[in-house]
Amino acid sequence: MSETQEKTSPETSAVQDGPLVRYDRVDNVAVLSMQYRPYNLLGPKLLPVLVDALRRAQSEGTRAVVIKSALRHFSAGADMDQFTQRVDTPAPEKNAPTKEQNTEKTKDKLNPVVAFLKSMETMPLPIIASVHGVCLGGGLELALACDYIIAGASTKIGSVEATLGLHPLMGATQRQVQRIGTARAKEMSMLARRYDAATMERWGLINLCVADDALEATTMTIAQEFANGPTVSYAAPKKLAYIAANEGVFAADLAMEQIQEPIWASEDLKTGLSSFMRNGPGLAKFEGK
Repeated sequence: MSETQEKTSPETSAVQDGPLVRYDRVDNVAVLSMQYRPYNLLGPKLLPVLVDALRRAQSEGTRAVVIKSALRHFSAGADMDQFTQRVDTPAPEKNAPTKEQNTEKTKDKLNPVVAFLKSMETMPLPIIASVHGVCLGGGLELALACDYIIAGASTKIGSVEATLGLHPLMGATQRQVQRIGTARAKEMSMLARRYDAATMERWGLINLCVADDALEATTMTIAQEFANGPTVSYAAPKKLAYIAANEGVFAADLAMEQIQEPIWASEDLKTGLSSFMRNGPGLAKFEGK
């Protein structure tokens, strides 16, 4: 556990004495440190602040984003007050929807939280989740919307909503299917177990498991590797991966030419080609333009 985590541990105080998300800039990397006491519960308080921080990172021209926690845990899940309110609120009576209304809903109306996670998945900046402590429920769903997940070895990861009589409400099941297959996804969502980071790396749910005391340094090394790359081109694999996962490879093939257009006009491509001709591969210094 780092000095920062010890100071902000929920055991010392549950009083919120600072911003819910601390924003730091390390070279070309924006570091968003969640510190919504006591456990970074995701809901109507924390999520809008994360939205604003991500928008700031993009508007300031950063080239990679790290989402981490300054508390003892990455996130223990969702704010359950919103579940209680929904259970206690009778559902309004509705007329049977028409076929046109069903189609419109399917096309345009996502749950606002799911829409936020989709915006992360399609944002042109690479987003790295740096996970320690527990990463459960909604916290895991937040991490799954990132492009790269690195976790400390002692981290416990799981979709635990079944312990409440729920299922993952923000899309974890379907994203687990994409990463680890149907059988494992159903296991995680239905049995509500907590898994160690090494198992999650072996299954392919996360990218990398490292020793706890190496998490911070390794996270920033990887973030800088992303940030020093051809940032303009990163938008393409993010979009294509999203389309392929949700609509299929053929849909991604059809979209590829249009998605590639900004790359052909980028300074990064000119730099990469020029460096390759002069010095060979792997020595270009990109500026993200």
